[in-house]
Amino acid sequence: MSTVTRASLDQKLALAKRCSREATLAGAKAAAVATIASAIPTLASVRMLPWAKANINPTGQALIISTVAGMAYFIAADKKILSLARRHSFEGAPEHLRNTSFQGTGRPHPAFFRP
Repeated sequence: MSTVTRASLDQKLALAKRCSREATLAGAKAAAVATIASAIPTLASVRMLPWAKANINPTGQALIISTVAGMAYFIAADKKILSLARRHSFEGAPEHLRNTSFQGTGRPHPAFFRP
């Protein structure tokens, strides 16, 4: 059984901080884009469509825009965290586990999928 050194724990903590920072930045970028992408049609529809003008008040508009931005933030941050975790798990894996390509001996596709 190997012992865990203070240096290795500090290195893992630094890696985790860097990964969370990258994920936060990716989420913030996605939220900014989503805010613009959802604000333009929301505000335009409230000005042009009679139904939207009558039924969507400013609080509703803000709720629509902020919900889209929040979803974009969490989806982008989660994707970034998962991709970084996958990359770093392969870096520490033994060599025989790094090759994840399928080396099957049978036909690659069923008959109905054959090109």
